[in-house]
Amino acid sequence: MDLRLFFGDAPALAAILGREPVWDGLFSACAGTVVLVVLASLMAIPAGIGGGIALSQYLHGPWGRALGFSANALAGVPSIVMGLFGFSLIIFLRHTVAPESNTCLLLSAVCIALLVLPYTVNATAQALESLPEDLRLLGPSLGMTSWQSLRRILLPAASPGMLGGVVLSMGRAAEDTAVILLTGVVATGGLPRGLFEKFEALPFTIYYLAGQYQSRADLNKGFGAALTLLGLTVLLYGCARALQTGMERNWRR
Repeated sequence: MDLRLFFGDAPALAAILGREPVWDGLFSACAGTVVLVVLASLMAIPAGIGGGIALSQYLHGPWGRALGFSANALAGVPSIVMGLFGFSLIIFLRHTVAPESNTCLLLSAVCIALLVLPYTVNATAQALESLPEDLRLLGPSLGMTSWQSLRRILLPAASPGMLGGVVLSMGRAAEDTAVILLTGVVATGGLPRGLFEKFEALPFTIYYLAGQYQSRADLNKGFGAALTLLGLTVLLYGCARALQTGMERNWRR
């Protein structure tokens, strides 16, 4: 692989700075994938961690069972169903309060966030519930409130397990195709210019080129996109593993 795979005939620096569009390279798809993952993570991770904390620490009656059931039910929703939900939402908005609504980057990010939310909820809840009982009693024995104990003792101890759910969520957000297929991705859209614009993404590029390639160059581009997505995923998991190891080492100290 060389720079032409990512930037085509456009100068690399000009393409990175957004001064020149890239129509025959993977740079726009890489940028769209990164932006999509970041947006979905910003929505799903805080909500998922909060939901997991509530599920394991505060909600133990009917509300806790309802939250647990909702998270498990959402985890079982197929990607294509979530994509149809997003597409149906746009149709509803076009016929009611927002006639100009259209599929876009923001809609894809919201649907992806809903799809990966259960991973963070369940990972956070399981990480907190797996802590030993003496660690749970440490905070109250020192006169801490429940919030102080959670923030200063339980969450740092459970953070390696919580990080696993976060990484799993981000990996799922990066590789899903069915959701974005119905909610805003296009084959040639350039760099994402705004939340309400169309965008490119590596999973859809692979899907599109696998069925629509016309030449050996298109096929090579598809394989390059697959290797790039695999590399991004491996890099994500490698960074997460290093961070997890560092957290565990610091906690043991």
